[in-house]
Order: sequence, then structure tokens, then C-alpha cells
Amino acid sequence: MNRVLLLAAVTITTVSASLAWAAPAATDRVYTADQNSNTVSVINPSTNALVGQIRLGNQRPDVLSPLYKGEINVHGLGFSPDHKTLIAISNGSNSVTFIDTATNKVKGVTYIGRSPHEGFFTADGKEVWVVVRGENYISVIDPITYKETRRIDTTPGPGMVLFHPNGKQAFVVSSFNPVVDVIDVSSHKIVKQIKVVSPFSPFLQFTPDFKEMWMTHKDVGKVTRIDTATLEVKGVFDVGMITNHLAFSKSANGTLAYVTVGGENAVKVFTTDDTPKLMATIPVGALPHGIWASDDGTRQYVGLENGDAVDVIDAASNKVIARVPVGQAPQALVYVSNAVIEGDGAANLTPRGNSDPINIALKPVVGDGKGFVVARNLGVIDSLEVSLFKLKPLTVYSVYVTGQKTPVASFKTNPMGMANGTAIGPLREVSNTLSTKDVAASKIIVMEGEAGADTAKAVLVGS
Repeated sequence: MNRVLLLAAVTITTVSASLAWAAPAATDRVYTADQNSNTVSVINPSTNALVGQIRLGNQRPDVLSPLYKGEINVHGLGFSPDHKTLIAISNGSNSVTFIDTATNKVKGVTYIGRSPHEGFFTADGKEVWVVVRGENYISVIDPITYKETRRIDTTPGPGMVLFHPNGKQAFVVSSFNPVVDVIDVSSHKIVKQIKVVSPFSPFLQFTPDFKEMWMTHKDVGKVTRIDTATLEVKGVFDVGMITNHLAFSKSANGTLAYVTVGGENAVKVFTTDDTPKLMATIPVGALPHGIWASDDGTRQYVGLENGDAVDVIDAASNKVIARVPVGQAPQALVYVSNAVIEGDGAANLTPRGNSDPINIALKPVVGDGKGFVVARNLGVIDSLEVSLFKLKPLTVYSVYVTGQKTPVASFKTNPMGMANGTAIGPLREVSNTLSTKDVAASKIIVMEGEAGADTAKAVLVGS
């Protein structure tokens, strides 16, 4: 079937680097976990330039082969206290990859349980804890032998783990249950379970003084604050649709929280007062996901899941000052200082192997629905990733491209009226003769049920 999608090139503008700000050190690195291209992108934050990529696997759909051996869905990141080792968690191949930050070489790979999500080193660096989200435990790994040494039972669906620097406590959020597990690090036992407002919490981070742990609730667009001394919820506040990750900056204005809001293509900045106040809403690229601050708090680095890039925010002005292209669908992002002590840090890296994506916003023709589509080139074929929101629950919707008589894909919404999925195939026609008018005329049409494409009767339309 000839499925044609007319796509235009995207121009990414980099804000002038002549603005007055102190650049991070050339020895520092920013890493992104690129889920679709199965790479780790490596950025030099002193120049805001991509140094290259660590290729852990092939991009989709090559990974579908039964003979495939590479890593699949490179998703989570963590690093050792001495900053010499980076870990990359791939939830499709159930693996933890240990990478030398100085050489970008893979030192070892550990295969663990179903669908691990995130992981981190203990405060003393002697263990790596990786949450196994598809099951109900944390896999504890020896970072020297790369062997799993034990499993720690948790609430089903652990989403992320981080350690208080006192070395005594680990905090574990869940992706499937409204509970936070607090684990005693020495005994590997849960010492308290804290109830929270939502069952889907993908990320947590400590305030700079470590007196609070903040966690995001992606499904309901909220942030919960937990007092690390009393282990009680201190407060909950609204942020926005698709609340992903968060980070902090400490400045003359006090300690501020930066939260990525995927549904608004924005990073929202809040005070850390007893009642947080919204200080700024910073427009960024498509679907901001991971975020991490530089060690001095002067920069925030934001991974754009649908933009295949990283936006750099100056914390003094709360403006985007640069955009750096990376791999496909960056998820987790970390800033690691003094990762490369000597040399240019480009050893064992490959050039960026992907082109820029095309993003299409879906707007309602009738009703309150909304959504977005991102199209990516996969070599000889393409992918079309569709996300739909605020539609009728448990209802089938068909997605068409202008001129097609059959849908590219069909999706059934969940009880909340949401659906997402990916169509892979020959969606794009490449031609040097295409005009801007031709490209602008191409539309995405979303119909309820299996009705044929009809713009006048469509639920959502995008171009």
C-alpha cells in the first residue's frame, strides 16, 4: 500500500552564544538516552555542541528481527559518585549498560528482569540499584563484576530510585501504584510506604538541601513534595498535562524548581516556598521530557522527546539560549561534571545518525480533544507516532493522511480518553520538486470509529 506523507524540513534556530553567561567546563558532559535510535548522545556543555553518539543498538524497526542482539529502548540514565561510569537502562532488552565516561567504551552489560526503567549508584558507589518496572523489585548490581547480587522487593511497578546523600535511605516511586517506598540501604528493607495522589510517578529529585523529595505525576499533571525527615507528604500542586521530570537551581532568587510539561511544550519554574508560586513558563521544543541542572545551577538541560534535541535554559534569564540536536526520542537526561579529564572526549563516538523529526499539532474540529503527531525517518521507511487526549473513553479512532482511503493506524482510547501508538511503514515521499504549498496541503485527519476520511466530520485535524 502506498502511504504518502508530505513533510517539510524543520529549521532549528540556535540562540546566539554571545549572550553574557559563564560556560560550563569543557570536561563536563550532558548525556541523553535516545529511545528510538537506541543511542546515548554526548554533548559538550561548554560549546553546546553534540560530540557524538554511543551506539548501543539499531534504530527501529531493525530491532524487530529475532536475530537481533543490540539494546532496545535505551531509556534511563545514572552515574557513579566519581563520575567515571555512566549507566544506561534499556527497557526493551532488559539491560543495564556500564559505560566509561572518559573513553565512551562499554565496560559491561547486565541483563535483569522485565522492563527496567531507571537506576542509580548508591551514595558510596558500591552498588547499582535498578528498578524493574515490569515486576516488583529492585535489581542490585555489583559495578565491578556487573553481576546481580540480590533483589529488593518493592511495590509492583517501581519507576525510579534515588539515594539520600546520608547513605541511609533510598526513595522509590511507582509507575503503577500510588505509593512511595522508603528503603533502608544497609538492610535492603522497606521501612515506610507513603501514599501519594497518583499511581503513575516516573521521576523524583531531591531539593539542593535534601530536606525534601519532589516527585512528578505524569498522568494527572501534579507534583508531590515529601519531607525527608518526617517521611510525610508536605504538599501537592498542579503543574500541567504530561508532567515529566524536574530539576532545581539555586540562585540569588532562592531555590527554584524547573518542571517539564510535555503537553504544553514548556518548562514551568516554581518557587520552593511552602506554597509554590509559578515564576515563569519557558517555551521549549516538542514534548520536553528529561531535565537536569548543571552542578552550579546556572543551566538547565531539557531533552525534547518529539524534537530529537536538547534545549539549554539560562537560569538567570529563564530563556532558551541554545538547541543541540541528539538521537531519536530522548528520554532521561543527566549532567555529569568532570566526565572527560583529558582529550576531546570524542573517542568511540559515532556521528548523529538521524534526521530531524516533523511535529504536527492536532486541533479539534468538534469537542475538546487534542493530540500531536511526530514523523521520523527510519532510512527506507518512516514512523508516525500518534498521541490523542480528551476523547471518548474506550472508543476506536482512525488516523488518515490526506489522499489516503485507508487509515495509517487505528487506536482505542483508554478509560481516560487517551491513546497513543506508532505506525511504521512507507509514510513519506521524498521529492526535490515538492513546494511549500504542496507540503502545507498535507493533513492528518482523525476520525471516530472506522469512518472514511472526511475533514468536515473529523474529530481532530493537523497540518
